[in-house]
Amino acid sequence: MNEEKLMALLGRIVGDLGAAYSVPLVRMGEQLGLYAALRDHGPQTSGELADNTGCAERYIREWLANQAAGGYVEHDAAAGTFWLTPEQVAVFADPAGPVYMLGAFDNAISGIENQPKVQAAFRTGDGVAWGDQASCMFCAVAKFFRPGYRANLIETWLPSLDGVADRLRKGGRIADIGCGHGHSTLMMAEAFPNAEVVGFDFHAASIAEARAHASTHDLPNLRFEVAAAKDFAGGPFDLITFFDCLHDMGDPVGAVSHARERLGADGALMIVEPMAADTVAGNLNPVGRLYYAASTMICLPTSLAQEEAAGLGAQAGEARLRAVIRAGGLGRVRRASETPFNMVLEARA
Repeated sequence: MNEEKLMALLGRIVGDLGAAYSVPLVRMGEQLGLYAALRDHGPQTSGELADNTGCAERYIREWLANQAAGGYVEHDAAAGTFWLTPEQVAVFADPAGPVYMLGAFDNAISGIENQPKVQAAFRTGDGVAWGDQASCMFCAVAKFFRPGYRANLIETWLPSLDGVADRLRKGGRIADIGCGHGHSTLMMAEAFPNAEVVGFDFHAASIAEARAHASTHDLPNLRFEVAAAKDFAGGPFDLITFFDCLHDMGDPVGAVSHARERLGADGALMIVEPMAADTVAGNLNPVGRLYYAASTMICLPTSLAQEEAAGLGAQAGEARLRAVIRAGGLGRVRRASETPFNMVLEARA
């Protein structure tokens, strides 16, 4: 045994365990308003933060020590105060910002709750249906993806498609497939008030949440329907979108094929997928590690629970996605845009 390698591995394990043990503390930081109070009131002692949030000082003191040890908050030992830097505010205390990460911590908890079902599926090879997974999974996934969509969808991703944004400003139709709680759908409806925008999802509870959210906005051009990716109705559509969901589908080729049938003349598909290389070796990095974990606990079980059970996984890679899209009847595929976390593919017949 190489002692140096052993100690390096143990060092990584200690770091991982510290992060894992801190997940519930981060969630409490959001839910109890601790990050918001640090953002709004500046440097504070544990007592001051307790007073500002209506919490018990002794718990706050321990929570702050954990957060400072992890680099999530700053600490002045001489003054006994704690605060957030602008970068920490962006990650922990700005829900409308592009790098707000609290949804990822919620998703981590839902993965733990899913363990018994996914562990059983390891033995049988069966899937775990989306509606049978942890109760908070749907809100956690929506919360995780929303900041990235808010930061990129209207300003970058849609303009990267050939002529699509200009066309939608004048009118037309959009179908958002696998829309979940409908954040992406609502953003497009707001950005293109002259276009008809429909969100489709096979999970009735998610559509109920999407409709409830939409009811707080005055958007007569927006509606949500319960429908699977292979049988949604309507059209012809000028744009059909798949946001972080094609790899979750049991029959992604069938989904693309049905979308092709619903496209209008010169209509386009926009397929947003997790960023990934085409090989496992190319994904052995922090982003790949995160996505492989989410894929094992959420994406793969969801796909294997459906017809065809393609099991693409969240790190399918662009080459495999292109093959799926072409098999569905769309021969022109290009990478239109990307972020460190997503690739955006444009596909046309």
